[in-house]
Amino acid sequence: MNTIKVKHDMVPFVAHRGCSGIEKENTHAAFVAAGNRSYFGIETDVHRTLDGKFICFHDDTTGRVAIDNMVVEQTTFDTLRNLILADVDGKKGRTDLRMPTLQEYIQICKKYGKIAVLELKNTFEPADVMKIVDVIKNEDYLVSTIFISFSFENMVTLRNLLPEQPCQYLLSKWGENPIPQLKEYNLDLDIRYTELNAERIQALHDAGIKVNCWTVDDKKAAEQLVEWGVDYITTNILE
Repeated sequence: MNTIKVKHDMVPFVAHRGCSGIEKENTHAAFVAAGNRSYFGIETDVHRTLDGKFICFHDDTTGRVAIDNMVVEQTTFDTLRNLILADVDGKKGRTDLRMPTLQEYIQICKKYGKIAVLELKNTFEPADVMKIVDVIKNEDYLVSTIFISFSFENMVTLRNLLPEQPCQYLLSKWGENPIPQLKEYNLDLDIRYTELNAERIQALHDAGIKVNCWTVDDKKAAEQLVEWGVDYITTNILE
């Protein structure tokens, strides 16, 4: 399977969970596949394990991706790390398909010169957000990291810790106008692409808010979003 080329000029594309249209999502293989392509950034998700470590995985439970079902945040790091994930065909066999650590993800982004787009899954205690920031600082990569989260509490914690750090609040629905809240906390927006139109993007830009959108795998939709002026596009397969 190949990525689908889109004419998007200067709109940066972010590889959703790595190049997950080709390799198993949120694995070293997916991150390296994205690293070897033209993506601006590589997105992943981070959970805290039962024993206080940080691992890259999307779901709250492992069954969809690994067949064996465990609750990620109620399972120790070593147990999760030893779990072999199913490949994109749904079968197990590749022993390299395991959950990466946060540090490994950052190191891959750094090696390939990609922006780390890091989603904080669920709501973290402020002390754990600080530990995540410290992991990235220790790799000297905070300047090349964008934080995203559906948890507004995570966004506020990050803003208090890092007043100028790029942070994008994740939304599934536009709902009540989010612009005042975003402006108050100096946050950008990362929203489901079907919630956007030219007027909303213009209103966000007029308020000084950058616009990311997810998850765009339709070429025509991506081209329309580029025409409307989005700042980033997050995708599984487009390039």
